[in-house]
Order: sequence, then C-alpha cells, then structure tokens
Amino acid sequence: MTMPMLDPDVVPPAAPAHPAAGRPVELEAVVREHSAVNDEYRYLSLDLPEGAPHARPGQFYHLLCPGGDGLEPFFRRPMSVYRIEPERNRVGFLYKVTGTGTAAMARLWPGDAFNIFGPLGIGFTLPAEKAPIVLLGRGVGLATMGPLVPFARENGHRVTAILSARAPDLVMSVDEMRTAGAEVITVTDAEGTSAVPRVEGILEDLVAKGACAALYVCGSSRLTRLAQTVAARHDLFGEVALEQQMACGVGVCFCCVRPFRENGETVHRRVCCEGPVFPLAEALA
Repeated sequence: MTMPMLDPDVVPPAAPAHPAAGRPVELEAVVREHSAVNDEYRYLSLDLPEGAPHARPGQFYHLLCPGGDGLEPFFRRPMSVYRIEPERNRVGFLYKVTGTGTAAMARLWPGDAFNIFGPLGIGFTLPAEKAPIVLLGRGVGLATMGPLVPFARENGHRVTAILSARAPDLVMSVDEMRTAGAEVITVTDAEGTSAVPRVEGILEDLVAKGACAALYVCGSSRLTRLAQTVAARHDLFGEVALEQQMACGVGVCFCCVRPFRENGETVHRRVCCEGPVFPLAEALA
C-alpha cells in the first residue's frame, strides 16, 4: 500500500497542543433513556460500565451503530458528547437522524446494549482568571456546546450562550443551559434575528459590557467567520469545535483532514485526534 504524496508547499500536520483527557477504551454501555427532543433531534442517555473514563467538554465517542432490518452501518459514527454525568456514570448524546447509522441508533430502546469507543479527541480549554465567555452554537453544534456551560460555571466563568436555529421550536438546550447558570440569547431565521450583522451587534454589546473575553463556536461556518472577526478585533481568546466525517476516529485513516492557517502557512490537521477543538484563529471556515 502506498501513501499519498504530500504537497511540498503544505506544512505537515502539527502535534496536538495538549493530550486528550482519559485513555479511550471500548465500552459496552446500556441505553438508559432514548426520546425525541423535537421533530428533528433525539436524546440518547447511556449508563457506562463501572470505572469507565469520562469525557471532557468538546470530546466525542465513536459509536458502533446496530445493524439489522436492512440497516447495516459499516463504520462507527463519531458523536460529540452532549451531557457528562460522572457522578452517575452516564453520558448523553443529542443527534439528528440523517443516514443509515443514526437511523439504526434511533431504534435503540432502554436496556439495549450499545458499544462505544472513547472518549476521543481534544476538548475545550478555558481562559485564565475566570474571564467571562460567550458560546455561539447552531443546529447540532448546540450539542457540542452543552457540557461546556457547567464546566465553565464550575470553574468560575460567567457564561453567555447565543443559540441559533431555523425556527424557535428547533432551538435546543435553552433550559439546560439556564439551569447550569448561563445567560441564554436565542436567535432564529424565522424571526429574522439570526442574521450575521445582528449577531455581531450582540457580541459587540457583550464585549463593551465586559461580558465577553473569550469566544467558542460550533455548528456554523458563518458564525465561525463572525467569531474570528470579533475575536481578532478585540484580541479575544477563542476556540472552535469542528464537525467532520471520520472513519477510524484515532488519526490512522486521514479521512478527516482539514486545512488550517498557522504562522502564514497552510497546514493540514486530523480533526479526530488533533481536534475536534482548535484555536479559533487557525480554522479555515
């Protein structure tokens, strides 16, 4: 087997900035809860085996979706963690049925066994000195942002979450984030409040009030570009969680390589093991 030739003008992938928390292992989890959140998304809660490592916000698991009845997913499916409950030994996922793997997942019932591998990847980091942070999320990106709120609040950070969706009934995580201590602002296409200039105005207002010293974004290229613009303008710390198709989930197959900017050069990194969380300024959205 020959390896693909690398472009001589492209700098090879950089090493991860910091290691993932907890060694990934294959686990036989048990479905505890599985229910519809709205017309598009479902919530899946799993009981983990005793002693299983727990994820940190921004990490993901590789899920072995069940087969049968004409649905035979071949590869595992990567899915970011939506809820982390180490005290109960549980983990939760928020997902949308979009293909064979998630359609097979949708047939799981409480009590069913479910094979997962993880936790994988590099998660979010927090700025120094308990600086106030702002989250920008849209669509399935809201799932990735879910555990960041309690993580930040437990570490003394003020949190504002700007949640975007096509319509009000598709905005998720509002109650959960408010319960965890975040101020939540919702914007939607249907209400005409999600346009980039309006969201930019919200961010600038938060910066002016001293409520935004760091930006985190997931689920939207246009919001990522906006966050990059605002972060550069005010010299803010920032991170972006990226979504990408993956085959192996551990960096061997190079299926999830994406370009980034670093010191004026284009570098290529694997989202699964060198991310999925990256410095905001380096992402090419």
